[in-house]
Amino acid sequence: MRLVDVFSSVPHLLLGIFIVAMFRPGVWPVVISVALTHWLSTARIVRAEVLSLRSRPYIDAAVSGGASRWRVTVRHLLPGVLPQAGLAAVLMVPHAIWHESALSFLGLGLPTHQASLGTLVQGARSSLLAGDWWPTLFPGLFIIVPTLAIAGLAGAWRDRINPRRRSELML
Repeated sequence: MRLVDVFSSVPHLLLGIFIVAMFRPGVWPVVISVALTHWLSTARIVRAEVLSLRSRPYIDAAVSGGASRWRVTVRHLLPGVLPQAGLAAVLMVPHAIWHESALSFLGLGLPTHQASLGTLVQGARSSLLAGDWWPTLFPGLFIIVPTLAIAGLAGAWRDRINPRRRSELML
């Protein structure tokens, strides 16, 4: 977890700029940048869930009954961890959208001849500075609407897989 702490101490966008600046603008540097900066929270969530599950009595019973580590992991830990890890991965999608948009807006992401939300906003920036706001409206909406939709779906998924939170919402 020390590696996670080291990576967490640097802001995502700054680390992403550093990673992308080492390569020419393209799809793969952006993918690598997003992957290297966004796995941290998922790793923390998975680790916390595994530590929580390992202290459960049914895990102790399985180990006492002679189950191998592999069997305990596959039969008891993975079913408890996968929903949380999947939710964390879904919640990373809005972050990845914003990350790619920011890098492309700064000119470090995708090349200008490839379609990118950040490139669209960058192209409309001169119109915004001239007082025309409408050229930035649709690129902005194309960034905000999917982000909010995915966040809403992930929130519903979180409420579904977390019984404690579901009971709090019913009160």
